Amino acid sequence: MKTIQAYRYALDLNPGQERDVLAHAGAARVAHNWALARVKAVMDQRAAERTYGVPDELLTPSLSWSLPALRKAWNSAKPQVAPWWGEVSKEAFNTGLDALARGLKNWTDSRTGKRAGRPVGFPRFKSRRRATPGVRFTTGAIRMEPDRMHVVLPRLGRLKLHESARKLARRLDNGTARIMSATVRRDGGRWHVAFTVEVERAERVPARPDSVVGVDVGIKHLAVLSTGEMVPNPRHMATAQARLRALGRALSRKTGPDRRTGRRPSKRWERAAARLGRAHARVANLRRDGLHKLTTRLATTHGTVVVEDLNVTGMLANRRLARHIADAGFAEIRRQLAYKTGWNGGRLLIADRWYPSSKTCSGCGAAKAKLSLAVREYHCEACGLVIDRDCNASLNLAALAAEFSTTGSGPVAGRGADQKTRIRGQVAVKRQPGTASIGQTGTVPPQGGTTNRVLTKAH
Repeated sequence: MKTIQAYRYALDLNPGQERDVLAHAGAARVAHNWALARVKAVMDQRAAERTYGVPDELLTPSLSWSLPALRKAWNSAKPQVAPWWGEVSKEAFNTGLDALARGLKNWTDSRTGKRAGRPVGFPRFKSRRRATPGVRFTTGAIRMEPDRMHVVLPRLGRLKLHESARKLARRLDNGTARIMSATVRRDGGRWHVAFTVEVERAERVPARPDSVVGVDVGIKHLAVLSTGEMVPNPRHMATAQARLRALGRALSRKTGPDRRTGRRPSKRWERAAARLGRAHARVANLRRDGLHKLTTRLATTHGTVVVEDLNVTGMLANRRLARHIADAGFAEIRRQLAYKTGWNGGRLLIADRWYPSSKTCSGCGAAKAKLSLAVREYHCEACGLVIDRDCNASLNLAALAAEFSTTGSGPVAGRGADQKTRIRGQVAVKRQPGTASIGQTGTVPPQGGTTNRVLTKAH
């Protein structure tokens, strides 16, 4: 099974190497801003000509937004725009132009309805002080040194890694991996290199292939499993909040930049900003490490994992819980489970967004009309069951795998409901193009050959 996988390592750069990387990142920013300015100029000119009544066939010729067209325009203008272009790799300019081409395409697809999700804005100019420096290499000499502690990149030469890259090196030596690109980026005050690798993964089977586990994520407990295990929420952001506030106050007392007057920040402000950035990066690293360990354990142990299709964006609108929800990383748990279950031979089932997992009794199946968040124990009036609210939800999620017959492996997409499932009635089903919906009354064959199924259950 061939998959695209990333390997990310920290770098230990000397001052000269850091200047070279920053020069490449600056070249990418220059190419991006130049191409964006040209695109905007052509768009504004055509809009002005239309206001004068100029027919469409006489308007200023439009500029193609594809990467080859932008690269051709840049190559013809770079001797005047960037006479120093020969000092950096051509991949630096390609990085900025590729980012602009993708940004323009996303903006166009969002306006025409071809792109789902929130509206995408028009690309903006990149600032030298606010943009994250980075450069991506897709061609040239990209290789790992035999000592597994150094990597060779075009024009940058031999860079030292902070840790051994033995996992990637073993795959490269065995011929089961091929490096497609390498991206150097500064994150949290440190430089990292991320390799995009095409990996030939061996077929795996979970330790318990017939096991089904329901996962109910929350704030009090990061995840409550149907097996009875309650994974505690480490609350990394809350733990570091006191230090972050102190660093933020210290930063506010320094002389920072002012775009209106052109004032540049002081050295003390830059050092304070770096300390604050490192503190935030540590929180992000701790959160990422904990989520990876949890999702890897679930994917390698259980054959079927059932989670909910949560509206995380809507949940973040609650100003009292937004910080804690963002700190938990609900969406990241689902994203990691989506590809890790496929890697390990399992499957991921996603319950419908409006499935009442917390309101339904896991013993008799009776559903309540309302259940506030303040109620932490579920009391069933029908059978008298008293159980923890989150444990009840996880058991209901695990039961869905047995109630609905699914085929194939990999994540099952949500049905995209825009209203709550009706409490009265046998089945509540909403069809998406090319997707089958499964209810209690039977199975609808998919339209277009897909094997994905949507879990939908009435209240």
